[in-house]
Order: sequence, then structure tokens, then C-alpha cells
Amino acid sequence: MTGPKSSSLAALGLQARGGREASITGLTVDSRDVKPGILFAALPGSNVHGAEFISFALRMDAAAILTDAEGAEIAADVLEASDAAVIISEDPRQTLAQTAALWFGPGPQTMVAVTGTNGKTSVSSFARQIWIALGHKAVNLGTTGVEGAWTHPLAHTTPEPITLHRVLAEAAAAGVTHCAMEASSHGLDQRRLDGVLLSAAGFTNFTQDHLDYHETFAAYFEAKMGLFDRVLPEDGVAVINLDDPKGGDVASRVTAHGQEVIGVGTGAMALDATPRLRLLGQRFDATGQDLRFEWQGAAHMVRLNLIGGFQAENVMIAAGMCIGAGETAEAVFSALPELVTVRGRMELAATRDNGAAIFVDYAHTPDAVATALQALRPHVMGRIVAIVGAGGDRDATKRPLMGRAAVDHADIVIVTDDNPRTEDPASIRAAVLAGAMEGADPTKVSEVGDRAEAILRGVDALTPGDALLICGKGHESGQIVGSDVLPFDDVEQASVAVAALEGRI
Repeated sequence: MTGPKSSSLAALGLQARGGREASITGLTVDSRDVKPGILFAALPGSNVHGAEFISFALRMDAAAILTDAEGAEIAADVLEASDAAVIISEDPRQTLAQTAALWFGPGPQTMVAVTGTNGKTSVSSFARQIWIALGHKAVNLGTTGVEGAWTHPLAHTTPEPITLHRVLAEAAAAGVTHCAMEASSHGLDQRRLDGVLLSAAGFTNFTQDHLDYHETFAAYFEAKMGLFDRVLPEDGVAVINLDDPKGGDVASRVTAHGQEVIGVGTGAMALDATPRLRLLGQRFDATGQDLRFEWQGAAHMVRLNLIGGFQAENVMIAAGMCIGAGETAEAVFSALPELVTVRGRMELAATRDNGAAIFVDYAHTPDAVATALQALRPHVMGRIVAIVGAGGDRDATKRPLMGRAAVDHADIVIVTDDNPRTEDPASIRAAVLAGAMEGADPTKVSEVGDRAEAILRGVDALTPGDALLICGKGHESGQIVGSDVLPFDDVEQASVAVAALEGRI
């Protein structure tokens, strides 16, 4: 909320109605945090406009109010009677983000961000690992908080701009020079990243998710394109997965902006340009994969200690972002064998005495479930058992699709609870089961509501050469039931199940 000193509106790039000036001592979007000298941002919301709280902010001696024309109209009477400076913006969220950037000061000198439905956490973590291997003090910021050379918890994948710029400034003060960020569609739509100076930006893929918020695929896609349309500067580099059906559209849009493009992929899509970072082949085994690729026509071979063919795509996007941000290609490629999997992303959780492996993955969309299971298949000689569920209070249309994705690519499917939140867990499971049972052998699918029991049954079903993939919660350490967050960790539960079945406890 507060910065190191007071500042004038002019120094923050703001102009108040009537030319009124004010000395600002902090920023907030929460009227309860207002103290004398604070700038209160009254932003439009999905349920209520922040202008409804302007009168309270003024009673607490806010020095300035930032809002839009609608907000100024809602609070016209109290604003007219106040001495506070009033800043009216066509896009107050963007204005707040840019103001926060100026208020808190510079973050790490090299910043990159990645958007897409799946893979953001892995890509940002891999970029951070590459930088650290090259001797930089680096972090990644997103779903798993701030990780790396400096750590900090976060409540959202892309924090609201006051928190974001405060955290970036604190990281820089701690000596962090490089930061890779996840750019969520919510964060982009709400202008949270505006004000961040990027060297490069990445696009992973585009599949169904978050339609409860964006309502249409078109709106969801446009939200993600904000990373390239608004946030990435003209001299920035865009790293784009050209194998995704939307990759060509993104590349055309970025090229029209005049930004440099590093295309990543196999070149299998019918595009005008061959990817500059081109995947040529993969060879899989029980512990990882060998990868052959080209960079601008020159061939390379590396060993990746990562499970899942899709991880090669994530690694290539991360490598392209690091190159786009100024590293030499040869240095980046030399770091790739050192990469380790991200917590909760195709993470090896436990192994049974018979050699069967249990993996945990954050896959919580139909495409992510299908991709994870398909990627696991080349590493597994026997059967794949999948545990799948769906979150409550989220896009309900994807639930049967997730069940169908699981049954299409696994040999045994167990439907269980994910984070039911305020919905009836049985109703959510029923929707997932409906998709799983479409054309499936009924003996292949079962329902076990209790997630711990589902994991125990899945582990118990494993014979030599089999593997279990626990989908949905990944790195999460709690299960949301109603309004309560109950302690629950898929990796921990997998280890407990193995220990119990092997007679170790």
C-alpha cells in the first residue's frame, strides 16, 4: 500500500480534475486501508463499483481518488464537497498499474512473461532455472508464488498491480536481476501487468478454460492477446508455439506490431514460416527424454530429465524467452540438461516396490488431461491409471469433457472430488462421470468421492510397468470444501498410500 516516500500526482503521471495537486503517501484499492495521504483507486467491479466506497475513503482523509466517469457520477455529491484530488481515467485499472510501477520503482532489470491456457508455470520456472544456471539471480512469479533466488507467497497467479509492483521492487532490492512471470487471462483482462517492462513474452497454447469469467472463447483469447497488444513493447521479442492452432494468429498479430518473433514447434502446422526453434525428434524412457532440435538451422541434442513429451515444448518456449531477453543460444542450450520438473507438474510423487510410478499433475482442463496422459504413455510399458475430478464454482461445461479426455487416454479411470467449493461434490462427479461413460467400458470407470481413498485405490491397482497419474490439484496443499480449506497434498497422499500398501507404516 505504501512506498518509501511521498510523491506528487505529477510525478506519478497523474492529472487531477481542475489541476488540483496532492501529496501521495500510498496507494490502495481497499477503502479499509485508507489513511491520510493515500490515493484510493475506486475501480469498476463485476458486482459493485468501487465508487460505492469513496465516501468512506474520504472520511478517512484520502488525498486523492482515482476512478472512471461512472465512478465519478456515482460519488458526485461527496467528491464535490471534498478537497481530495479526483483523477478520472477512461481505463482506471491500467492507470493504477502504471501509477504503481512509478510509485514502487524499478523491479528486476530483465523481465519476461508467458501466457496460454496450460504450461505457464513450467515455462516460467524453466526460464528461472536457465538463468540461475547461467549465474543470474533469478525468480519466477505466478501460481506457486515467487520462487528462486528470493521467495514470497502470492494469493493470485498474477497479483493486483499494487501487490505486483511492490513485490517486484522488493525482489530487485534483494538483488534479483531476472524474473519470469505468469500472465493469467484474468490478470491481463484487469490490466494487472500494465506498467511491467518486458524484454520478451511467450505464448504456449489456447484451449477451453475460464469461460465462467470470460464467457466466450473470443473474449478469452483477446484477454491473452493483451500481453502482446499492450504490455510487450515494440522492441520486445514474442516467443510463440506455432504448433498450437492459434499460434499462427498470434504470430500474425505480433508481426503486425513490428515485434520480433521466435517461433517454436515441429513445423507441422501449415504456416508460412518454419519455426526458428524447431523440434526435430524425441526419444522417451522411464526417467526422461532425449531431444533433438534446430536453432535457426543448426542441430542440437540434449537430455531432459523430464517426463512428458509436452515438456519439450515448454522447455523450448522458456529457452526462446531467455534468448529473446538477451542470453546467447549456446549458453541457454547448455543449461537445459539441468532442468528439473516443477512441483505438481508431471511430478514423480512415489514409486511402488514393484516399480510402478505415481505422478501428480496440475491438469485441470480437458486438453491438459488429454495432453498429460498422452505425454505419459511413451514412458509407460503397462497400464495408465488416471484419477480425475473438477473444481466447483468454475466452468461447468468442461466437466464431462474432462471425464471423456481421461477415459480416451487412460486404461483405468477413477472419478473423485477436486475442490468442490460451494457446490455439491456428487453433482460435480456426476458431470465428470457422464463424459467418462460415453462409449466407455463401464468396468474401466469407477467413482470414489473421497480423494485420499481414490488415491489409495489407484496406487493399489498398480502392477509392474503401470503408472498412476493424479490430475487436477498439482502443487496445491489444500482442498477447498465449502468455504474451508482442508489440508490435502496429492504428493503426500501418494507417498502415504504407497507406504501403507507396502507395509511401511
